[in-house]
Amino acid sequence: MTKYPIEKVTAHIRRNHPGCPDFAINYFAAEIAGKNWNGASIGKAVGITMQNYLRHFLTDYDTLLLQGMDRKAARDRVQPRINAMLRSWRKTKSATTTTHDCSRHEHGDRDDG
Repeated sequence: MTKYPIEKVTAHIRRNHPGCPDFAINYFAAEIAGKNWNGASIGKAVGITMQNYLRHFLTDYDTLLLQGMDRKAARDRVQPRINAMLRSWRKTKSATTTTHDCSRHEHGDRDDG
């Protein structure tokens, strides 16, 4: 059983996603700290959590599924938006634009501790 302290998760997100808004950092850190990750690195846990959140709350993924699209096709359709959000979060806050993207986490983030 692998659990990550919220402070460690927060520091990891701030280091690797400096453009991520504070409210999102707090949300993701609490979600990650509250789960058992069964040996997954902290980076992978961050990646999975960010990808899932963005897919379900900032895209039309669920609507596409309800309309009968299969999961793979729906994921492929929304992934560019997720990637754009993740990309913007990897930039410093002063360098971010109104577009937010998160592509780096599709296969996990590097493990920084």
